[in-house]
Amino acid sequence: YILESIDKVLLGPARKSKIFSNKEKTIIAYHEAGHAVVAHILPNADPVHKVSIISRGKAGGYTLKLPTEDRNLYDYKGFIDELAVMMGGMAIEKIQFGDITTGPGSDIQQATDLAKKIVTQYGMSKKLAPRTFGGKDEMIFLGKEIMEKSDYSEKTAEAIDKEIEMLINNALGTATKTLKENKSKVENVVKALLEKETLEKDAFGAIMNRK
Repeated sequence: YILESIDKVLLGPARKSKIFSNKEKTIIAYHEAGHAVVAHILPNADPVHKVSIISRGKAGGYTLKLPTEDRNLYDYKGFIDELAVMMGGMAIEKIQFGDITTGPGSDIQQATDLAKKIVTQYGMSKKLAPRTFGGKDEMIFLGKEIMEKSDYSEKTAEAIDKEIEMLINNALGTATKTLKENKSKVENVVKALLEKETLEKDAFGAIMNRK
């Protein structure tokens, strides 16, 4: 009941009335398995608590990860693994179907936002100085509109773009490698999801730890 409440708050109510074709359901199962398997394998990602192909909000399915303890500080290694987890859905779609759907759209947006923060806000870039890039000015017109103030050169802007692109490409590469090396585990998770629709933490862990 508590986990159901968490799901509802984070993702919205279950949309069991939303009908997917068998093909779409299979793609969603692979997509979520991609996220979940990468999260389980990479050492700095949060543990998977639930994987589901039941639609909630705008999502066709979802993978719920929760940290093992309350956290106020985040490190670079954790961010890098999190980026790979975000790209796991796209990676498995490419591996399994040789194409991608619109499903990873929100994942790509989240990954882009995180990569941008790593480079421009957290001083974690490997190539740029440990400083922030850009500020926020409030411009009041018919309401409040937040506009980003550029405090760096066009050359630096190009370097920032390249860093963000590198982080996302590396994340996709890590996800792809991880999923190819653990393809049998992906298949087992997909099979279970198509049968049961939802896997809780223990059931998912049992599949991943099966030899």
